[in-house]
Amino acid sequence: MKRVAALFAACLICFAVLAQSSLAPVTVSAMGDPVEKSYRRMLRGMDLFERMHARAPGAHLRYKLLPRKPGTPLEDIHLAVIGHTFSYPVPVVADHTFTLTRDERALAEDAVVSPERRRLTMTWRTDIRTPGLPPATRRLGDLRLECLVGIEAGLVSNTNPLMQAVRSLLEDAATYCGRRNSKYLFFADRPIFSVTLVAGARREVMPIDQLYAGASDDPGLKADLPFCDCEMLVDRTYFLPLGDESWPDDTLVQFEWMQDAP
Repeated sequence: MKRVAALFAACLICFAVLAQSSLAPVTVSAMGDPVEKSYRRMLRGMDLFERMHARAPGAHLRYKLLPRKPGTPLEDIHLAVIGHTFSYPVPVVADHTFTLTRDERALAEDAVVSPERRRLTMTWRTDIRTPGLPPATRRLGDLRLECLVGIEAGLVSNTNPLMQAVRSLLEDAATYCGRRNSKYLFFADRPIFSVTLVAGARREVMPIDQLYAGASDDPGLKADLPFCDCEMLVDRTYFLPLGDESWPDDTLVQFEWMQDAP
């Protein structure tokens, strides 16, 4: 058994190295150790969104940049798609979101999507929003699709490549996001006081251990934060019962912001 365990561990390490080496070795503005993502994987996320668009029929997919370390400005950020023989800019709008176009050359050259920021100073998420919702309200189907696309696109940033490799080997996006108690971290627009699910007459306030990256249930949070892309946005984070189908996709997710709370 020890030999089998050792062989398995070695395979996982090789998998992690291969996963990292699949990104093209190019950067923006000579920035060392950039926080870049695979263009090919982000297109896979776009493909999944199109296949599952029925979960959020009125919404559009955008990708979003978020700070991870204090003092990481996202204003005037320069984002680019970079291959071995080309590069071109990607416009980022005021809310730090952007879209990608389909480019066969970028696919052929296994291009990267790279901002001029160092690794671990920022992170990425999807942004899928049904228009016309009330203020401080999201739709559960949109957020379920955000998880699916985010995992498929490889957006979650973590400093531990071995753990990422293990998760990739054992679970796909549907499995991970289909858990009743999925631990996919969502980021609200502002610091949150409470999150409430509303479906018709049914109403449920999310417990405190589903907010703030589970800080109330994690005495080792300070030591864990460097391995979480919530490092500087803990007060905006929350989990949802994504795999609990008793909550329909049209369930409203209502926020009470910290500064509005009594």
